[in-house]
Amino acid sequence: MEIRIDKWMWATRIFKTRTIALEACKKNRVMVNDIPAKPSRMIKVGDIVQIRKPPVTYSFKVLDLTSNRVGAKLVPRYLENITPPEQYEILELQKISGFVDRARGAGRPTKKERRELDDFFIND
Repeated sequence: MEIRIDKWMWATRIFKTRTIALEACKKNRVMVNDIPAKPSRMIKVGDIVQIRKPPVTYSFKVLDLTSNRVGAKLVPRYLENITPPEQYEILELQKISGFVDRARGAGRPTKKERRELDDFFIND
């Protein structure tokens, strides 16, 4: 038995909607056995699926196939997460550095910066 990769990724809750799964395939963010996968690519039990969700590349081994969306508790029946620990370290570093590396003047001003701007313009 085989099933479309986009349908399987949606059914196993890797992506929230089939449309998002389809777009990930079109953007070459999904690979099956180290080959870029189109949304209509058929997968079978034993295939290795790699999904790039920047900055991390997740890897899953297909244990079983389903075309119906399954509950979160049932997901381990259908896939095995074989993502290397280094990928999770990258994710943690990204979370930590996201707050530290804010460049001065980039994005919205902080509360303190906003008050300074207000004082500057009001007291002219």
